[in-house]
Parts: sequence; C-alpha cells; structure tokens
Amino acid sequence: MKLKQLARPALVLIGCSLALSAWALGDKPLKVIVPAPAGGTTDIAARVVGQQISVDIGRPVIVENRPGASGSIGLHAMLQAAPDGDTILVGPNNLLVESPQVMKVPYDPLKDVVSIARVAKTSYALVTGASYPAKDFQGLLAQLKTRKGKSSFANYGNGTTSHYSGLIFSDQADLGMQNVGYPGSPPALQDVIGGQVDIMFDGMATSLPLIKGGKLRLYAVSGKSRSRYFPDVPTMTELGYPEIQFQGQIRFYGSSKLPPDVLAKLQAIIKKAADAPAVQQKLFDVGLEPDVSVDTPAMLAEDKSLFQRNAAIVKKFNIQLN
Repeated sequence: MKLKQLARPALVLIGCSLALSAWALGDKPLKVIVPAPAGGTTDIAARVVGQQISVDIGRPVIVENRPGASGSIGLHAMLQAAPDGDTILVGPNNLLVESPQVMKVPYDPLKDVVSIARVAKTSYALVTGASYPAKDFQGLLAQLKTRKGKSSFANYGNGTTSHYSGLIFSDQADLGMQNVGYPGSPPALQDVIGGQVDIMFDGMATSLPLIKGGKLRLYAVSGKSRSRYFPDVPTMTELGYPEIQFQGQIRFYGSSKLPPDVLAKLQAIIKKAADAPAVQQKLFDVGLEPDVSVDTPAMLAEDKSLFQRNAAIVKKFNIQLN
C-alpha cells in the first residue's frame, strides 16, 4: 500500500461493516486519536492497524488527528474522554518519557496513562548529507575533530532523542558541536542534506527513504540492536558510545482508569490486528519494525527507567523547559 493512499483528512472513518458487532465495549465507533498531523509515521501506523481492527471486530474505527504541543494536546484529549475503551490513542513512547521533561503537561504521564499495546519500534540513524566527505564512522569522527567547536548537529525538537543523542555524542567525543534545533525532521533533514548542518540523529522512519534514495549517508544506529533495514551498519554501542542507546516505540494508549476487563479486550483486538502479516509488512515498509507486546507492567517499568534516564540527561545538559 502506498503512503499517499494511507493519508487522509484529519477525521477519517476506517472500514464500516454493514453488520456491526456489539462487541464487549459497545457498538459505537472506536475513536483513535493521533497526536500528530495526518500522513506522518504515527498516523500511518494508526490507520494501518486501525483498518485491520475494524475488519476484525466489524466496527468502524475513526482516526482523529490532534497535533500540537509535542503530542500533549492529543493525549490530554484522550484522557478527557470517558475511560470506557471507546477512545484511545496511538503515539510514540516519547509522549511519556521525553516531552514531559521539557514542557509542563496537565497530566502525570506515568500515572494517568496506560500503555495498552506496543505495535512497532524504530531505531535512530546517525546521518549526514550524501556529499559529506567521510565514508564511515571513523572518518566522520576524524572530520568532526578537525572542526572542533565549529561543527554542528541538527535536532527535530528540544528535549527529544534527537537532541539527547547529539549532546551526548558531542560531549563524549569532545567535539564542541553546536546544537541547531528545528520544528520537526523534514526541515532539519533538508539542511543536513544541503550541508548547512553536519550531522543528525534522526528516526529511521523519516530517514529511511532518503538513505535509500541516496540523499543521506548512514554511519550508525542508536537502537539496542542493529537495524533490520541495514544489518551491516553498527550500533553506537558497538562503536564505543553505550549511552547513545535510544529506541522509539509506537504504542496504543488509554486512560489508567480503564477497567481491567476493557483493557484486556483492547489488548486482544490490537494484538490480533498488529500480528496480521499484511499489517506487519505495511509497518515495515514505512520504516517501523513490527514488535507486538501487550505486557503493560513491563512497558510501565521500562517507561519509569527511561523517564529517570532522560531526566538525568536534561539536568546534565541544562535543557530548559519550553
């Protein structure tokens, strides 16, 4: 399925069965809030999985885009809805462990929100423009050292993994790099491609087509393991930077007030949909590695650990609240 076929207006009805089943959560449409614009990675994931859910349960699934304020607008809207399972949210895990570090949000990300299911993960890519002279990581490092204090890194948002990775790399490699912030990946990547900024740690989903298209050069990934897309490319941990180990996740979220039986039913339908081979292929095609889990306690424990880690990074580098 082509990406342009997945993009829809901000409010979309996915799959409308003539005979809706009155499944355990009622017979109203299932609303899935996406705290990002239509056409982005999270939006595509929500529509791909949502479409399969609609087929599986015979119930319409509405995808509603509520972008803004680093995802907090959409997340707050989800929490304001009745905790009956009829309104949930799809978003990256940085909604809980990164954004609240640098901006005030009207909820407790670790108490008010529950992770229903994870459907995919993504690593982060260390990239430059294709015309950059360094051919491999060691060459890149040597090039940056010759320009100590004059080189720069782009990030797609203050207090994000992209920002953290650049700061840690510059600090540990003693590069004195300048941080250049952008309102998202696309404008940042354009300046990386154009050579206005030296490097960037970007999400694989947005860098993948540019790497494949020959516009970006990939040197390393920052996931826990090598990328399935580029198995020959080393991780930052392998290269001697174990603190630059970041991995994004796409999850379905709900209110922590969801009744246990409703949570369990949502987990069952999401897992079934996300496990479908066609769904997994579509996610993989847009730069997301399918990785389904409905272990809510494990995800919460992971989020608490990541929240503490990120808080330490924010404190060390004196990253200010937006």
